[in-house]
Amino acid sequence: MTHELSLELRGIHKAFGSFVALRHIDLGVRKGEFMCFLGPSGCGKTTLLRVIAGLEVQTGGEIRQNGRDISRLPPAQRDYGIVFQSYALFPNLSVADNVAYGLVNRKMPRAQIAARVAELVKLVGLPGSEKKYPAQLSGGQQQRIALARALATSPGLLLLDEPLSALDALERVRLRQEIRALQQKLGVTTIMVTHDQEEALSVADRIVVMNDGRIEQIGTPLEVYREPASPFVADFVGKVNVLPGRVHGDRLTVGTLAMHANGAGAAGAGGSGSTNGADRDVRVYLRPEDVLARPIAEGDPHVFDAAIEKIEFLGSHCHVRVSTPAFAPHGLTVYLSLNYLAEHSLQVGSPLRLRLLEERVRVF
Repeated sequence: MTHELSLELRGIHKAFGSFVALRHIDLGVRKGEFMCFLGPSGCGKTTLLRVIAGLEVQTGGEIRQNGRDISRLPPAQRDYGIVFQSYALFPNLSVADNVAYGLVNRKMPRAQIAARVAELVKLVGLPGSEKKYPAQLSGGQQQRIALARALATSPGLLLLDEPLSALDALERVRLRQEIRALQQKLGVTTIMVTHDQEEALSVADRIVVMNDGRIEQIGTPLEVYREPASPFVADFVGKVNVLPGRVHGDRLTVGTLAMHANGAGAAGAGGSGSTNGADRDVRVYLRPEDVLARPIAEGDPHVFDAAIEKIEFLGSHCHVRVSTPAFAPHGLTVYLSLNYLAEHSLQVGSPLRLRLLEERVRVF
């Protein structure tokens, strides 16, 4: 993937009266990249997408697409296709006429339009449906046609505003995989807005985590998950255990366990490798999969005993809530495979020996 920028946002600010929706957003989207704006409702992600599309006008800041300043251009003069959450197909037009809409406006010859429509309908997996009307299609099929319409004019940028949130769970997973495969095949720069972390983690090249009109972190799915830049990101993306800890020099104490505070994980987020000698109270973040249940060497300083309090079945894996004197009164949630639970005949009340992965601890 080239690192040449397809889209550049500089100091984008948006206020609706006294309410500030976006606070000085700086962002570069690379050519051919699939980027996700991820965050809770009201964090500004849809407003940012609408500003890029020209459907909202920013209060301040500049937008450049392929080096061209589009900050004040109307939507029709910007080079993008857009798919909304609500399908937004014309109910009185056939599938073919919906897909052809942008091409007709560009006054393309009819034969060329027909060929392009057939190609796109096939591309989104619905060949032969050209004569049908939106009402005759399922939600997932309507969204595929909306995608074909957005791609019809071969835009330089594809904008997807929560395109899967109105679909059922199975269709959502199927369509997100198809959208990703299609994006990679066409190489079109794509921005998708979602509040679904699993969706963002599974399709994005990079994720922009937003909160309260600001960008909290930009990174690959692995970076955002493994190296959250703030407590908000750690909490919002994936499950996490939060424990009180104390830093003194280069030592971090969590419950009865002690470790190096300047280990990769511990220092990365909070700069807790400080050696000024002052004790500081910190919050320690630990993913459930970073606590291991397996044969453990005697005398390992990161091992502790626990007992199972609750087992939440999730298919091949379980969330297992444990209590432990090591972190009392705080419990922990760990992931255990169904096979591991069965193999060791584990149930509520069973004792466990666990090991904490020091290098995965994040400190804020």
